[in-house]
Amino acid sequence: MELRDALMQISEIRQQMAATQVFRGYRAATTAFSGLLAVCAGGAQAVWLPQPAVHVDAYLALWGSVAVLSMAVVGVAMGVRYARSQSELQREITVAAVEQFVPCLVAGGLLTYVMRHSVYWDLWMLPGLWSIVFGLGIFASRRLLPRAVAVSGGYYLLAGLLCLVLGQGPRSFSPWTMGLTFGVGQFLTAGILWWTLERGHGRE
Repeated sequence: MELRDALMQISEIRQQMAATQVFRGYRAATTAFSGLLAVCAGGAQAVWLPQPAVHVDAYLALWGSVAVLSMAVVGVAMGVRYARSQSELQREITVAAVEQFVPCLVAGGLLTYVMRHSVYWDLWMLPGLWSIVFGLGIFASRRLLPRAVAVSGGYYLLAGLLCLVLGQGPRSFSPWTMGLTFGVGQFLTAGILWWTLERGHGRE
């Protein structure tokens, strides 16, 4: 019994340590890539999808693809670091970081599905809602990330609210509502990650 209790206490201590460490799995390069991808997708929409309100499914497919590709790039980078890590604590931190951020992605996907099939007439609100949900995901992860990422979380919340206020009528589904919101937001986050975690430390 004493051995089992001791092992349980050690496991709890490790989990608490993992929850208080800084997670270094999010990299400036992959984050900046997702921002560049958002800007490029905004340009592509402007050229090839001039009437997104008429072709909403194509609009959703475009930005859904951007989201999936961005998550794939970040996920692969995190997976490689996870596999190469010799520290069990660092692996637990990675799992904790994923667990904290994934709910916002699931919420964004479910929100999109429900609005597409139940409140089709309010789909113009999605860019703002996506930004707000993403900002909440950043805030949910803040304990494992540098404190400065709160600036990114605040940016996404404010940008989402502005999208809801300004993105109605003729500005609905504007390519730059998504392109600039997530492009600027991801470049901002990449800068914070580089400055607080990577500057002067080389490739970790």
